[in-house]
Amino acid sequence: MEVRGIVSKVSSLSAVVMLVSSLLATSVAQAQVVFMQLRDQHISPAFEGWWENADGSYKLFFGYMNANWEQEIDIPIGPDNYFALSAPGVQDDLSEDFYSFASADYGQPTHFYPRRNPFLFTVDVPADFGDQDLVWTLTTRGKVHRAYATLKYDYMIDPQVISTEVGGDYGSLADSLRTNISPELKVEGETRRTIRTGQTLELAAIANDPDNLPASRGNRLPRTQEQLYRPPSSIVAISGPGLRFSWSVYRGPAQQVSFMPEQFKTWTDTRVYSNSPWSPPYQIPEVPADNRWITQVTFDAPGEYVLRGIASDGSMFTYENIYITVVD
Repeated sequence: MEVRGIVSKVSSLSAVVMLVSSLLATSVAQAQVVFMQLRDQHISPAFEGWWENADGSYKLFFGYMNANWEQEIDIPIGPDNYFALSAPGVQDDLSEDFYSFASADYGQPTHFYPRRNPFLFTVDVPADFGDQDLVWTLTTRGKVHRAYATLKYDYMIDPQVISTEVGGDYGSLADSLRTNISPELKVEGETRRTIRTGQTLELAAIANDPDNLPASRGNRLPRTQEQLYRPPSSIVAISGPGLRFSWSVYRGPAQQVSFMPEQFKTWTDTRVYSNSPWSPPYQIPEVPADNRWITQVTFDAPGEYVLRGIASDGSMFTYENIYITVVD
């Protein structure tokens, strides 16, 4: 009887252990499930880091994460999309509003594409910026998110860090990328244009990669279905090296703008056949004659638009904005 009692207790204990283990395994499995949300999610601004300019001033890098996979959102400069400068910690309370019309606009976007858009724009601050916080506030669906730009040492970056964060050169960590030079970019014609709705505007951009770094090594296209749909092998999405150029809508309703030829996505859409450098089996196009990209743009609605031309070598980027007034 005593032996049977001991066996019974051991069996009960084993059952409890198995039950707890099962529950823990189920909880872990559920915690690891990540659903692809197409819309109705928030946007979070991001401070990417800083480096020192040659004149002693500093360059602050910003981007954002749109948790949606498909929904694009327009947030005009105002109480839901603004910058504010303050002493450290002043803007930590998300319930407080620091919006001021006079200082809200630091060149941030008002049209937000899906998913991760890293190193999207920069802000130069003076050499005596000190320990101040330059804070970008975005509010979507009633939820406030802030990115705090500071010159703390931990946030100092270089071109290799940028390349690593965007998965440049197939995710390479080569030391040579520390001295990578951004592409040269020049959009021909006036910076500000006026056009009527329905008319076609032709834009010509000339881009070069002065150091040919990282050098193009051809496209590593998947050869089998298993390679095409294989799970990610790195923390960040990766793309190949090579000079490329694309237009995007930086401010204004992108659904009212049509590009011909179609422009590749400048955000990290990793889904297959998504016309994104981070999407397999994307093939980097050949550089056009004279390194001159010609694009026709049509606007379907009047308003003020900012188009952004983006030249990339796969690791570093150069931007140029064109300001368009569209009238009926």
